[in-house]
Amino acid sequence: EIEMRGRCSAGQKVLASLIVRLALAETFCCHCGILALDEPTTNLDEQHIDGLARALARLIETRRSAAHFQLVIITHDERFLSQLARMSAAGLCYRISKNDRGHSQATKIPVDLLR
Repeated sequence: EIEMRGRCSAGQKVLASLIVRLALAETFCCHCGILALDEPTTNLDEQHIDGLARALARLIETRRSAAHFQLVIITHDERFLSQLARMSAAGLCYRISKNDRGHSQATKIPVDLLR
């Protein structure tokens, strides 16, 4: 256990937590087909968001040839998605929104538009 109070910013603590989670997922889920991240950039500053995007791009590149691997990211951070797209890490992107009747709908967004 490492005492982080007074040594790290809130963003650094969140990033450290995400890195630990990614490492655990990679270690224990070698045969798991799906890794889901819900709002992974919350409380991160731009520098740490960039680091997370690079780490995910490396993970995606490593696992790209693995059968049945999917990374699901739920986020409102379009800048983060753009970074992943520029690194050729994003394969598909869907925007979830409400239609005029208040029902959720998924719209496929071409990755090229994110770059």
